[in-house]
Amino acid sequence: MTDESEKKTLAPHILIIAVVVVVIIAVVLWPSKEEPAPVVPKTPVEETPVVPDEPDDFVPAPAPEPVEIEPVDEVEPMPEPTEPEPEPLDVSDAGVEEALKSISDTPEVDTLLVKDGMIQRFVVTVANLANDEMVPVQQLPVTAPEQSFRVYRQAGKEWIDAASYKRYTPYVAMIESFDNDALLELFNRYKDEIQSKYDEIGEPGQPFESVMVEAIDQLLDTPEVPVPVEVYSDSVAYKYADEKLENLNSPQKQLLRTGPDNMRRIKAKLRELKSLLVDNGF
Repeated sequence: MTDESEKKTLAPHILIIAVVVVVIIAVVLWPSKEEPAPVVPKTPVEETPVVPDEPDDFVPAPAPEPVEIEPVDEVEPMPEPTEPEPEPLDVSDAGVEEALKSISDTPEVDTLLVKDGMIQRFVVTVANLANDEMVPVQQLPVTAPEQSFRVYRQAGKEWIDAASYKRYTPYVAMIESFDNDALLELFNRYKDEIQSKYDEIGEPGQPFESVMVEAIDQLLDTPEVPVPVEVYSDSVAYKYADEKLENLNSPQKQLLRTGPDNMRRIKAKLRELKSLLVDNGF
């Protein structure tokens, strides 16, 4: 701040202080316009005590009669205030869908999520990923991409078309739209219901949080490979020409099919979520 600007800033405050000081001086030190009247001392006058006349015959007043107080019925104490009963957790598909929409601002939540057995699908998906297995199509928690898998031929070989990667971009955008802390809070809200579902299909007593961390680790271990990626068809499905890639487990091979950019974004989100889970003792 310059000297000039500092002076401009302090000027109003100095003016107010000056006015206050002037008023105090005027009230305390300035004399009044009227001269005070001289003070005349008063002469004390002797007073003769007055004794009241007493009657010749003094009769005391009769004592008051005792008053009987009727007993009052005991008042019942007011009941102690009670805490309102918490509303039951809405574990319906509509309730879960609404909860997810509340922590995301992307329309993909409304179009990509399967709105039938949402908690069950989530549990099955995580359990399968932790076991290095693909999720059955009928249990997937999201709808299938609209575009089909595409390859192109060059130099007598087949390569994954970059257009195949783009079909997963809306899913990645939906994943990134969820706030991490809000996701953790949402998981804690439905934790008991989720654990109950897992006990039905997994190892009873095993915390579902540990299963989630295992599933995340499986996907984080997926290697990143340069593009284009060579594949071949065995008349049933496309396979990776690189034996190392083909020997990856099914979830890792599927993550590779999202493309290098989408995979990096997915991994970044997974690392954030894993860090939150670990920090919270899961």
